[in-house]
Amino acid sequence: MAIPQSFIQELLSRVDVVDIVGRYVQLKKGGANFMGLCPFHSEKSPSFTVSPSKQFFHCFGCGKNGNAIGFLMEHAGMGFVEAVQELANQCGLQVPQDDVSPAERERQAAQKQKQASLSDLLEKAGEAYCKQLRTAPHAIEYLKKRGVSGEISRRFGLGYAPAGWHGLASVFAEYDNPQLQECGLVIVSEEDGRRYDRFRDRLMFPIRNVKGECIGFGGRVFGDEKPKYLNSPETPVFHKGRELYGLFEARQALRDMGYALVTEGYMDVVALAQLGFANAVATLGTACTPDHVQKLFRFTDAVVFSFDGDGAGRRAARKALDAALPLATDTRSIKFLFLPAEHDPDSFIREFGPEAFSRYVGDATPLSRFLIESASEGCDLGQAEGRAHMASNARPLWSALPDGALKRQLLGEIAALVQLDARDLADIWAQEAARTAPLRSSQATARHAPAAGPGAPWDAVPAPDWDQGWSPAGADGHGSDPGYGHAPQGGQGSGWRGKRFDGSRKPWNRNKAGTADWTAPPRGPRTAPATRIDQAARLLMAHMEFMEELTHEDFDALARCSEGHGGLFHWLEAQFTESGPRPWAVLREQMRGLPCEMLADKLMSGPHAHPEGEIDELRRELRGVLNLILVDHLKRQEEQALKDVATDPTAARRYLEFQARRKNLSAIIGSAS
Repeated sequence: MAIPQSFIQELLSRVDVVDIVGRYVQLKKGGANFMGLCPFHSEKSPSFTVSPSKQFFHCFGCGKNGNAIGFLMEHAGMGFVEAVQELANQCGLQVPQDDVSPAERERQAAQKQKQASLSDLLEKAGEAYCKQLRTAPHAIEYLKKRGVSGEISRRFGLGYAPAGWHGLASVFAEYDNPQLQECGLVIVSEEDGRRYDRFRDRLMFPIRNVKGECIGFGGRVFGDEKPKYLNSPETPVFHKGRELYGLFEARQALRDMGYALVTEGYMDVVALAQLGFANAVATLGTACTPDHVQKLFRFTDAVVFSFDGDGAGRRAARKALDAALPLATDTRSIKFLFLPAEHDPDSFIREFGPEAFSRYVGDATPLSRFLIESASEGCDLGQAEGRAHMASNARPLWSALPDGALKRQLLGEIAALVQLDARDLADIWAQEAARTAPLRSSQATARHAPAAGPGAPWDAVPAPDWDQGWSPAGADGHGSDPGYGHAPQGGQGSGWRGKRFDGSRKPWNRNKAGTADWTAPPRGPRTAPATRIDQAARLLMAHMEFMEELTHEDFDALARCSEGHGGLFHWLEAQFTESGPRPWAVLREQMRGLPCEMLADKLMSGPHAHPEGEIDELRRELRGVLNLILVDHLKRQEEQALKDVATDPTAARRYLEFQARRKNLSAIIGSAS
């Protein structure tokens, strides 16, 4: 069957290639990437890298590379459809079963057009609300009392919905347009069919998606009326379980401050931005969902959930814990901040100041501690029954964590609290999981089950190999690289040390002389060195978020490169404008069949295809490459201006401007080197 390309892109944006590869290859953090011994060829030192930012794997030894789908096809022997189905099952998605018909393509195009139309209507309403705010003294007074400046108000596009029932009739000539109801701006009475504005006499907060498009509104009353906050309904462009208020405005701050602060209200986000915490976002009147958490982790590896200290705040925190657990890898930080019951973030920071709030953030409860607190709530750990109750509460929470060091450490901590040996606790949980979990096919069990002992079902909790433990290199005299002795490795005679999935030993291949056999992979023909244009393209495809920092001059210089590179940069700019930054794995799928596909694939598959280093280092590298490209671009403009002097009176002035700009850039390049 043919699977729509749009579905493949959606799937790759939801899965994490590190998690997929990590089930088959022992990975260790190395800078911004993860490294391990390549599962596709024999090697002693790890040359296999997995990039979380690019959502791509690459081996510098044998050259194998690809996305999560490609890895399952190459390593697990799955077909394309089977690999897609496997990943879709993990994400809870339904794979389309039939080829996309012309009618379906037409429907999808119509849906996209409708979404654009609805966003245009919402944008127009937002502009009208902004104008109304200037003539609403009580709304301005409210913002002043909350300490919100005009600059912050403009940044978030705050507005005012007037008190009348038909305020938008003066904004939209066709007030009976059905799309006004569809996008949530207008309500149609079921009794008499009359139309009226949804938002009236409220402070308006436009809700934007990550591309900056207005997709809905939140409206706050000025007194004690109920509901205090009124949100747009679910529409074709707005799904509150997926969107976060303030995320568009907080993008840069998330990177600068290194973490996201998740709050419960619109006003918290605006007030915190005013007081130096521009990294705050808020859920939209709903509990935190896995989609919320996953979206945040595209921008930062650290999230702090901020809740009131009352019962409602604890309940909201527990829902956030459930949403975050499946995404709590060893490289991510998730914390829970509980303020005094009488405070929200806005009131706390006003009374005690930003420094006190920063200290609270620093002292926030780590996910591991909150998990244990949640599991032990209401349990008397001084009694055997209470400890047993806690163990039962902890099992689903612990099982939701991805396998890793955090999960294994927590098993020991929970076991100590319930006064059981960790092996006994793992056995109890495995038996309980086997009793309650649905049966899976034997094929899926054999392919995916971790080493949990003979006959253990896939749903069972894996019992650690406590007696054998890990088999680090050097313990038996077969090498010196620690930490790679226990990962699965396919193929006979691969030279992998440690254990296979079945627990049997797999020694090094040795020849008659007693030395280890190892043959380096063929290197192939020498390739031409990467050009500046190539390196700029690679950096931008690997880290598309860098596009946001390019100037108009940068884009002009890149667009005027050779036809192939220029077309690639034009396409990247269009994709960034439409969809924001996306991993290379998703970009690769989007460009299939396009003229730029061959060039992009060549650049991202070559010997220098995967720029390594810290983000700031790569950002500086790109700036340096762009400056050199600009110098060459300015030289060509100087030459053209000289040719035009005889016929164009302004050419001499342009020549001097280009020359001055080039010399200035050259001086910057010289000082940097």
